[in-house]
Amino acid sequence: SVIIDEDVEQTIESLSDLAPLHNPANLIGYRAFKKELPNVTHVAVFDTAFHQTMRPDIYLYPIPREFYTKYKVRRYGFHGTSHYYVSQRVAELMGVSINTLNIITCHLGNGASLCAVSKGFSVNTSMGFTPLAGIMMGTRSGDIDPAILTFIMDKTGQTAQQVMDILNKKSGMLGVSEISSDARDIEKAVGEGDVNARLTRDLYANRIAHTIGSYFVQMGGVDAIVFTGGVGENDFGVRYDVISRVAKALSVEMDIEKNRVTRGKEALLTKPNSKVQVWLVPTNEELVIAQDTLTLIKQ
Repeated sequence: SVIIDEDVEQTIESLSDLAPLHNPANLIGYRAFKKELPNVTHVAVFDTAFHQTMRPDIYLYPIPREFYTKYKVRRYGFHGTSHYYVSQRVAELMGVSINTLNIITCHLGNGASLCAVSKGFSVNTSMGFTPLAGIMMGTRSGDIDPAILTFIMDKTGQTAQQVMDILNKKSGMLGVSEISSDARDIEKAVGEGDVNARLTRDLYANRIAHTIGSYFVQMGGVDAIVFTGGVGENDFGVRYDVISRVAKALSVEMDIEKNRVTRGKEALLTKPNSKVQVWLVPTNEELVIAQDTLTLIKQ
């Protein structure tokens, strides 16, 4: 996080091709406030910042290196303020120094990403060069075979941008279920026995469980798995489906009844003998932004 000056403003603008949906819109907001409040200090908080501790062998893609050196194509990751907050908060709730913990944070909303947090630092995250990467989401496909893009273009005659719009806006839960991008609608349909809704839920849980497993291996173990975000905080079915897929391998003893009745509040969702703790921690990105801002204006 940094105090915004002319150089910072220009740098954000120059990077708009890397974040075309976010940087221009946020600059509009900043410039409006700067005009109306010219004597107030303005601070920029970056959602990618927490992930800057990833190693090159994690953030680089296996493509020609010039794409990284010339065009900065790499894994950036997003939801950084959320992953930072919930990892810090769960360490407090556990009463253990975060410097000793391996934590997997699951920010599950319409957009969703996971993060491997080792000793307080992000060492891997599921989103990549853009927020389209990683697990499936409400309308986003998440990771797919890149050859699918050109295959669909050849079969349908659509442009690359049109197919990208499909992957961003018509895929994920919406695309698989053909019902809705809203997890609440999927949950309702699952309860009614809808086959496509059940398939959607299974595919979603499988993608998340697969990522949890890979982070478990990378960090050499995990002490806590944390659910946050609109889906993670409120959909007990998703939490159960995910944990049931990793419970045996990770020695997780889920408190099924506590998970079922808990929504939107801090809670430990595992039994005392569980080797890995599972937590629900509502995110508070606004608090992180406020804390960073206060720190900077006090300097």
